[in-house]
Amino acid sequence: MTRVTTTWATQETTSAALGALAAEGATGALSGERGIVYLSAGRVVHAESAFTPDLGALLTRSGAVPSDGWWDAVDRGGAQHRVGHRLVDSGRLAAGALEVCHLGALFDAAYFVLAHDTRAHRFRPGAVHWLGAVRSVPVDAVVRESDRRRALLDRIHPDPAIDTVPLTRVPGAGRPGLPARRGRTLTQVDGVRTAAQIASSLACRTYHTLVDLRRLAADGLVAAAPQTAPVPAPGPDPAGTGWDDPDTALLRRLRDALEAL
Repeated sequence: MTRVTTTWATQETTSAALGALAAEGATGALSGERGIVYLSAGRVVHAESAFTPDLGALLTRSGAVPSDGWWDAVDRGGAQHRVGHRLVDSGRLAAGALEVCHLGALFDAAYFVLAHDTRAHRFRPGAVHWLGAVRSVPVDAVVRESDRRRALLDRIHPDPAIDTVPLTRVPGAGRPGLPARRGRTLTQVDGVRTAAQIASSLACRTYHTLVDLRRLAADGLVAAAPQTAPVPAPGPDPAGTGWDDPDTALLRRLRDALEAL
């Protein structure tokens, strides 16, 4: 078993903590302010954030996997951390399609984990995600890609609040000649939904949706919805049993996906 030191805890940012864990070849789950990153032998194997739809929601809403097929894979493979393998072995999803979808979900969630790059909350050695091994990515590649995405979004429209808060259409603003995908995204903006909820509704990658929403904001068509009270960011609860606990994460994310069907 890999011996993990406490070096990660001395780092000022989650990305730096990931780098320290990568250098140690660590396996486990690192929780940050906006999500959790799973490592195996120092490489990223999965990431989750409350600000992105999970893999199951994307697969079922897009029609890539029927809902009953997804739940069968969860029932039969979840406890063994083999949900991904179960989808492929049952013939419900090709291995290549699973890899592409998994990497998309991983980088989408990692963007949110690292976009507000504060100190990591805790590391849980040995924790394994219920999806199981699909494809691992070097930590430095994940950090570079997250930085690239943040820089691109800020060049489009430098307002990161667009990524996380409920959004509304700007009254009286026109919509001349919008590209089809951006037009579909605009129709989902209703004053209540966030970017993640819009992406889930469209069965679309969150980052692609963020690009559309930032462009709509830059064009004066979309803005943050007025709030009567601050919207708290999802995160671990004070008791330490919140959404970022690996076992609780499985139950909570699956429950939320079921309620959304």
